[in-house]
Amino acid sequence: MGERPRTGRAAAGAGHGPVILAAGAVLWLPGRPKKSGRLGRPRIALVHRPKYDDWSLPKGKLEAGEGMAEAALREVREETGFHCLLGPELPTQHYRVQGRPKEVRYWAAVPSSGSFRPNREVDRLDWLPAGKARARLTHDQDRLLVDALLAVLGAEPVRAAGAGPVKERWK
Repeated sequence: MGERPRTGRAAAGAGHGPVILAAGAVLWLPGRPKKSGRLGRPRIALVHRPKYDDWSLPKGKLEAGEGMAEAALREVREETGFHCLLGPELPTQHYRVQGRPKEVRYWAAVPSSGSFRPNREVDRLDWLPAGKARARLTHDQDRLLVDALLAVLGAEPVRAAGAGPVKERWK
């Protein structure tokens, strides 16, 4: 799967070849309504990629002439079957893959139509509450995107056992 992914600009410094550009989204649904009339915690779509046997967020490389937001919409549709509406931009990830720098831009997104069908890249899609999503995600940097989504939504960060490090301000 390449070198351990990292975030931050230093991770994508001078390297071997041009930067690999990719885009994706943290696809989410509002929580189910409670008897009180308030919404429950949001649910987040995680995809399982059998090629890597990992759980991640929908994303992929840009195609020729494609913009970042356009690529994010296409990748979500291809991997999940859902058309979506992009919301606020989330932190960009920077890491290396086989010695090459990679930059992945993410957005918060809500589905507008569609349904999941297993495909050549993704064999499963699960909608999980944030804490369970954090625990299931394979890569630490994806957990940070769940935290960023919760911050954008104004929701409290939720931790599950073994979900990775806690940011100091959330202790």
